[in-house]
Amino acid sequence: MAKRGGFPGGMPGNMNNLMKQAQRMQRQMEETSKELEEKEYTASAGGGAVTVTVSGKKEILSVKLSQEVVDPEDIEMLQDLIVAATNEALRKMEEESSAAMAKLTGGLGGLGGGFPF
Repeated sequence: MAKRGGFPGGMPGNMNNLMKQAQRMQRQMEETSKELEEKEYTASAGGGAVTVTVSGKKEILSVKLSQEVVDPEDIEMLQDLIVAATNEALRKMEEESSAAMAKLTGGLGGLGGGFPF
């Protein structure tokens, strides 16, 4: 006769282990996120004429300009270089963040990723 109620095959123990693993993964992800937020990412454009540093919180920390790039007759070029350097610094930050999280999740692709339900 089949048992009624509960989980067959010792499922509660497996569920507890799964919950512990999920909690451990969540703690690791929180720690990694905090570490990434504290990092700084720097990129340059125009052969180093413009250098931008951003934080892991996606905040611009500094913009450095070489004197030769400051041409009152060509403000558009300076603006373009600032945008290019900023976007590259942000891309570096996103790339490192994605790689760190993928390392923790083992490539699950988010919660429930790869599961048929």
